[in-house]
This record gives sequence, C-alpha cells and structure tokens, in this order.
Amino acid sequence: MTDDSDDSDAPGPHDDPVTRGGGRLDADVRRAAAAAADGDLVVYPTETVYGLGGDALDPDAVERVFELKGRDRGNPLSLGVASVDVALRYTRPTELAIDFARAFLPGPVTVVVERADAVPDALTAGRDRVGIRVPDHPVARDLLDSAGPLTATSANVSGTGSVTRPADLSDRIREGVAAVIDDGETPGTESTVVDPDAGTIHRRGAMAGAIEAWLDDPPVEE
Repeated sequence: MTDDSDDSDAPGPHDDPVTRGGGRLDADVRRAAAAAADGDLVVYPTETVYGLGGDALDPDAVERVFELKGRDRGNPLSLGVASVDVALRYTRPTELAIDFARAFLPGPVTVVVERADAVPDALTAGRDRVGIRVPDHPVARDLLDSAGPLTATSANVSGTGSVTRPADLSDRIREGVAAVIDDGETPGTESTVVDPDAGTIHRRGAMAGAIEAWLDDPPVEE
C-alpha cells in the first residue's frame, strides 16, 4: 500500500505494487498507464474478473503476457479498448459486427472481428480475427483511455482459477507486474465470446441468452 504522506508517486524498491481504491484510484490509473507505456504489465479490474494488461500493439509486451501466464502461444489474446469507436481504429468489422458491438459493448462480451494491420500476429496467434473487449467498468475504461489498447486476459496462471480480488493473485503474477489497481472484489463471471458474422458463440458467459436472441433475429434499421 502506498503512503499518503509521500509526495512521490514512484514506488520504493520494497513497495508492494498493489494500491488501494478510493481517492487514489486516479493516481493508480496514471501509474499503471505509465507502466504499460514502458512495456511493463499491469493488473486491472473489470466487470468480470481482474485482467492482465500489456500493450496489445507491442509484440514484446504481448509475449511477456503469454510468458507470465504460461499460456499456449496458439491461444489468442483479446484486445481491450476504451470504446467501440476506438476498436474501429484497429479492426475491419462488418456492418453487422458493428451493430452487434454497439448493442452489447461496453459489457461482458468479447466480439470477434477481422483485425487491421496494427494488431500484431503475436496477439492473434497469426489469425486474421481478433476478440474485442470493452469493459463495462469505469476504472478499466479510464486505464484503456490513458494507456491505449491492452491485452484483455484474466490475471491468472493458465489452468488456475480467475482472480476476483487482488489478494488472491498468485505470487508469480504479483511479482511479474509493475502495478495492480485494486478496486475491490469483482463479480467473477466470464465474458461471452461471440463471432457475430458467423453467428457463433465460442464461449458462453454473461448475457449469453440476450446474445443468442440478437443473433437469431438481428435488428433491422428502417
């Protein structure tokens, strides 16, 4: 925990990277955004679970995420952004996919669309599609607005349970990140992963019923 009496925002060599919520959240977000800009990894809250963020447009930072999680490089990571409009800068979605995204984002949904050239192969495992995540969480969106696109993946070692409280972070994750934004406990639900163009739900999670209903009968603009 940081000391409120310290005029410096920089942590000391023995400081725990975890910082608490409340009045310091803005400073915590700034510190985490600066860490991500330096190529470091950060942990941040979402409306589902705590996420592990690195610069999603930097292949080296993406590689560090895979390494820290012990994740198979053939298993793509999602692209976390602050809004659907920001997502459009890094993707080439169809009109159907845009309509779907505007209907369900921000929210606990990962929308799979065609990526643009700025998205590195490292993030998508060389595939031409990428999952877009716009968290319905003000702290997460503040961070993404400040830092730019970050990896959107749970802050856990692959094969272990997702983390809903910073206190439950594994030592491996805690020691491998430069900052942890602590905004209390998160709900623990998983996002639903969906490719609206294919009409396919890859993973059922939050709002799956509403998503199925939309896919079965997409709204038609008059």
